[in-house]
Amino acid sequence: MRTLLLTAVLIVSGMSYALGQQPDTYLINEIKSYQDSLDQAFQNRDTSPLKEEDFERFTGLDYFPINLDYYIKAKFIRTPNQPPFKMPTTTSEVKTYEKYGELHFSVYGRPVSLDVFQSHELRETEKYKNYLFLPFSDETNGEETYGGGRYLEMWIPAGDSVIIDFNKAYNPYCVYNTKYSCPLVPKQNRMDIPVYSGVKDFKKE
Repeated sequence: MRTLLLTAVLIVSGMSYALGQQPDTYLINEIKSYQDSLDQAFQNRDTSPLKEEDFERFTGLDYFPINLDYYIKAKFIRTPNQPPFKMPTTTSEVKTYEKYGELHFSVYGRPVSLDVFQSHELRETEKYKNYLFLPFSDETNGEETYGGGRYLEMWIPAGDSVIIDFNKAYNPYCVYNTKYSCPLVPKQNRMDIPVYSGVKDFKKE
C-alpha cells in the first residue's frame, strides 16, 4: 500500500517539476503530496491503523512545518556480510533484520551516523527486495513526538549517497493501535539532537 502511495506522489511531483517549478517549490510540493497521501491512508478503513473510536474523529495527522534543512544528502556506506539478528518489538514478537549499511551526514553542523536495516522477510518479496528500514529517535521524543521514536523508508541506492528526508518521518503503527508489533529503535540510532520534522505524536482529543 505504502509503495503505491509513494509512486503516486512521485508522479504528481514530477509533473509539477516538469511544469517549471523551482527546486525548493518542487520539493515542498512533493512533501505535501506525501503527507496528503498519508492522511488519506489513515482516513481509509481498509488501510488505516486507527481504532474505530479514533477513526471517527480523525481529520489528519499533525506535522511539523516543512523544513528543507531536514532534506539531507547522506553518505551511504554498505556493510556486507552482516549477521542477521532479532530486532525486539513493542510486543513479544521479534523480527529478523540485517544491518545493510550506514548513513553519515550532519545536522546543525554536528556529525551523525545511523544504521539502516533490511528485513529478511521483506527482501524475499519482489516488491520490497530493495526496501530498507531506518528507525531513529531524537530529542523531541516524549515531547512533540512519540517517545519510542519514528521511522523512515528508504530504497537501496545505486551509488554511495542517498537523500534522507526527515519531513517524511512517520510514527510506528503501534502509536495508534497496540495490536501492531513495532520494531524498537536500536540504541545506535538514538540521536542526541532534536528533529523538528515529520509527523508529531498522536494526541487524542
